[in-house]
Amino acid sequence: MGFVLDGLDAEAYDRHYSDGVLVRRIAAYFRPHIKTMVLVAVVTALGSSFAPISAVLISRGIDDATNGGDLLTVLIWAGIITSLGLFGWVVNYIRQRYTAIAVGDVVLKVREDSMDAVLARDMSFYDQYASGKVVSRVLSDTQDFSSVVTLTIELLSQVMLVLVVTISLFFVNPTLAWITLAVSPLVIIAALMFRRFARAATQQSQRASALVNSAVSETVSGIGVAKSFRREEQIYQEFLETNTMQYGIKLRQSIIFGSIWPVLNIISGLALVLLVYFGGVISIENPAELSPGDWYLFIQSVGLFFFPLTSIASFWSQFQLGLAASERVFALMDAEAKVVQTDNKPVSEMHGEVVFKDVRFAYNEESVVLRNFNLHIKPGEKIAIVGHTGAGKSSLVKILLRFYEFQGGQILIDGQDIRALDLAEYRMHTGLVPQVPFLFSGTVMENIRYGRPEASDDDVLKAAQSLDRGDWINDLPDGLKTDVGERGSRLSLGQRQLVALARVLLRNPSIFFLDEATASIDPFTEAQIQDGLDIVMQGRTSIVIAHRLSTVRTADRILVLKNGDIIEEGNHAALLAHGGHYAELYNTYFRHQTYDYRPWEN
Repeated sequence: MGFVLDGLDAEAYDRHYSDGVLVRRIAAYFRPHIKTMVLVAVVTALGSSFAPISAVLISRGIDDATNGGDLLTVLIWAGIITSLGLFGWVVNYIRQRYTAIAVGDVVLKVREDSMDAVLARDMSFYDQYASGKVVSRVLSDTQDFSSVVTLTIELLSQVMLVLVVTISLFFVNPTLAWITLAVSPLVIIAALMFRRFARAATQQSQRASALVNSAVSETVSGIGVAKSFRREEQIYQEFLETNTMQYGIKLRQSIIFGSIWPVLNIISGLALVLLVYFGGVISIENPAELSPGDWYLFIQSVGLFFFPLTSIASFWSQFQLGLAASERVFALMDAEAKVVQTDNKPVSEMHGEVVFKDVRFAYNEESVVLRNFNLHIKPGEKIAIVGHTGAGKSSLVKILLRFYEFQGGQILIDGQDIRALDLAEYRMHTGLVPQVPFLFSGTVMENIRYGRPEASDDDVLKAAQSLDRGDWINDLPDGLKTDVGERGSRLSLGQRQLVALARVLLRNPSIFFLDEATASIDPFTEAQIQDGLDIVMQGRTSIVIAHRLSTVRTADRILVLKNGDIIEEGNHAALLAHGGHYAELYNTYFRHQTYDYRPWEN
């Protein structure tokens, strides 16, 4: 089945934890609910005694009936046994209710911690790992984590039942009790043999589920592209292969877990045959030593003994489901952050001075983007960055926003090392409008307010009206109450950019980043946005990565990047006059955007 395991390797951030470490960390989630757990344990112990007590009562009723008991005596015994059964139902209800509470609370806490870990991971983490697989850990694996709680509580019940039944067996007949105990180690040994296989099969099963979740997530996200290229059949075939792989893995897991019980039942069944034979011989040859009622009691008790014993023996194999899920969840929580702050200095206000000192940055060892990069941006200065794809333009924005960690040098914000600032407070003073804006499900107003939840409706309206004098709002079906759809699908790209820009305007940042935000829109929408850009850039440091001449021309300084180095800098007129790389870029990308451009004259 080697082909089944293709694509199911552990992620780079996965770790192996010993069972002891996992159990201790799991126990930490139980600790706040210790009172509930104790109540469940007490109720479980009480419930465990009902089955053997019922067997004793039935055996006494059989003895009374065989010794000439009348109908009234039989009815009395029947009433007592029925009442005990009803009481057992009440106790079981209490156990199930508080078990569900404990499980729900634990899963809730684990999911909260998992979500905290997801939010704490930097952007490089999401570049490397599929979002669908991360979602699978937060949802599916945390749910499997709950099996640890359920199994643990169930274990308490089974242990108590075994202890009670063992004592009753010795009271009925010590000889047969010792025979029963002699077979018990075989059940435990057989169950423990499955432990290693169960853990491995469970890990593969969870990885397969994550792979399917990732495939579905990616397909739904890119369904528009798939349909435009008529790739539905190929996508279906790829999903079919992934789903078939998961089927094979799940089948293998089911076979392993399904094999545990038959093996244990065969062993306990053979033991029961021996006990029935020897017990029957004793009961026939020496009724005084073992009466028919006692023989029934013993056989019933043996059944009660072996069922929980096999459950206890198979516990560790089944427990691997929860441990494997726990291992994946804890690995997500413990993944090392690449973006690390050395201090948490408060950032109450920001002037916007930015200094790069010998900065080195690489996405990986084979792809170095910046080498000994130096740059000084004055407070309130508007910088435009141009260059061919791969020159390092977007990388400057990413490391300034602390989405990625730089490997050498220093970046100073208002004279302080960027790594020493409180990251949350620092980002409150920055604003980014990306090339492809992301909108959340909800209304236009809710999306504009996203960066400043406490803003009033009037504040949101004012920010929106700052763009194109608010005329763009009239083009929306319901104004600011318009539902944007999933990822903003009900709005045009230009409208999404306007919403993203209004969101930044409302935030009122000290440092503003514009990452090619006007590269993919029509000239009319560009003009709408440009008016808003002039407003948002006024009086604040602005770093613009632009493919539009209108944005570049108005910059205080233009930086020309090539292979991560600044090869030219100056304003638009000076760089054109210089006739260097910027002039080449201008003639290639920008010149056709001028009103007086005449291609037939070139």
